[in-house]
Amino acid sequence: MNLHGLRLFYTVVRTGSITKAAQALHISQPAVSSQLKAFEAELNIPLLQKDGRGIVPTPFGKQLADKAETLFSVETHIEAFAQQFRDVGAGHIHVAATYLPANFLLPQLAGAFKAQYPTIDLQIETVNSQQAFEKLARYKADIAIYAGTIDKRAKDFVWDEWLEDELWFVAAPSHRLANERVSLAEVVIEPFVMREEGSSTRAQLFTLCQANHLKPPTIALQFSGLNEALSAVMAGFGINFVSSLVAKEHIKRGDLARVYVEHVPIVNSIAICTRKQEQQNELVQRFISHCKQTRFKHS
Repeated sequence: MNLHGLRLFYTVVRTGSITKAAQALHISQPAVSSQLKAFEAELNIPLLQKDGRGIVPTPFGKQLADKAETLFSVETHIEAFAQQFRDVGAGHIHVAATYLPANFLLPQLAGAFKAQYPTIDLQIETVNSQQAFEKLARYKADIAIYAGTIDKRAKDFVWDEWLEDELWFVAAPSHRLANERVSLAEVVIEPFVMREEGSSTRAQLFTLCQANHLKPPTIALQFSGLNEALSAVMAGFGINFVSSLVAKEHIKRGDLARVYVEHVPIVNSIAICTRKQEQQNELVQRFISHCKQTRFKHS
């Protein structure tokens, strides 16, 4: 396969037009058009189709663009690896982190690491659990830092358990179950306010119900952000299942109250994940070591 043609095609799909692709690649528009036609002829499969005044990928073209995205992400990863080997102080680290580590652990750690390596480009992206591992698998992240159940079936990743945290049920102080001791069956009949599907705490709640032969709770309100979900809980719209690291300060201030669910101790693992059978570059190794050295500060 002509990789140059694949790059042209992928750039057209990514930018949405031949004109923008030509600008991005610094070549003429006719050159993009002619080479794109040659690439399509080489494959003998239609790649693009008209959509109004623009063009969009065919069903096959869309799948090919997805695979090309992974390929070029690997290319970028290799280029970064070589650069970081030449100069460990001038590299790039992309961390895909779920909400808990991204907001409660990494700001302090990243600041201290940047103070030690001021010239590095350290990018921390907040994503849900599903997105974190997609980015790691597709070489769009060097590290995934994840809070949730350690999935031993995920054989493509190395799970390095870092910290442990508890998951709590919380409600508004005015809620009838606030500060009460109840069974799991009693709490899950209440309306819940949760994050979107793909959130690890939501998945853990549903798994917990399944393990205890209970119907999962009704999700009365769903938000893409935890702060928004907790604000709705504080306003009295339902119960949330959340990390103790997130809830502690709200409870101290009196914004939230715990609902004590008996006989259900829930440990939330926080893990540093990397791709299996891949030697991490020196800079990534140093960042991981930096995180581990502070492991007891957050327990």
